[in-house]
Amino acid sequence: MAVFKGSGVAIVTPFTKNNEVNYEKLGELIEFHISQGTDSIIVCGTTGEASTLTHEEHIECIRFTVEKVNKRIPVIAGTGSNCTDTAIYLSKEAEKHGADALLVVSPYYNKATQKGLIAHFTAIANSVTIPIILYNVPGRTGCNILPQTVATLVENVDNIVGIKEASGNIAQIAEIMQLTKGKIDLYSGCDEMIVPILSLGGVGVISVLANIAPKPTHDMVEKYLSGDTKTSLELQLKYLPLINALFYEVNPIPVKKALNLLGFEVGDLRMPLTEMELENAKKLMNEMNAIGLNTLR
Repeated sequence: MAVFKGSGVAIVTPFTKNNEVNYEKLGELIEFHISQGTDSIIVCGTTGEASTLTHEEHIECIRFTVEKVNKRIPVIAGTGSNCTDTAIYLSKEAEKHGADALLVVSPYYNKATQKGLIAHFTAIANSVTIPIILYNVPGRTGCNILPQTVATLVENVDNIVGIKEASGNIAQIAEIMQLTKGKIDLYSGCDEMIVPILSLGGVGVISVLANIAPKPTHDMVEKYLSGDTKTSLELQLKYLPLINALFYEVNPIPVKKALNLLGFEVGDLRMPLTEMELENAKKLMNEMNAIGLNTLR
């Protein structure tokens, strides 16, 4: 049984004016997503600026989210690191605080071999009992989890159950499903490829778009899985210009800008990320207006 089916939001981490985690605002965002039909909360991922959180903040964000959600939908905690021991530590803490599953990115910067990736993910999985979703995003990590590596892990490690695929390589994704015989829960990690990945047997998306368009993102997946592929495709194409705008600059710069434009007051970014360039912000606003996205509340 999949950890979740549908739209999982890769939720932003809101900050106060003093650049501290704004837990009150995080709670508001969580309630908003549950009310809009979001199927899962993914906390402390790339979009949540996990790489600039202290370990204490990281763990507290997970604990707070689990408590706030209170079992209404699954909470998936990002616990990846380029240090295996650190990833094990964060994973154990996430399990202790009640996370339903873990999202574990491939180790960045080190550029591990495929043998190293198998050892890394196996060690993390063996340290916990909850399900693990692999996260393949070679454009950020410099490290690609190859299909045969995924198949080996799924075959030999019971609690590695899914993969968030953000390679953008549809042929690679197809090979993953072929080699695993579909025995893996496949999630799109690219909002512009939700429908193509669903067509290969995907069960959902872990989404940036869902931060500002939660119901349409949920509907895109729900319609496809219920057999209404025509409406699903229409939603994919309708939101494509906005999806592209959310990546005019590196994520999560644009999506935080969009949330602030919509009045959510999620604060600034932590360095080395900086405020969106004015010209790009104008283009983002234009795409939001074009789709009628002026307010969410």
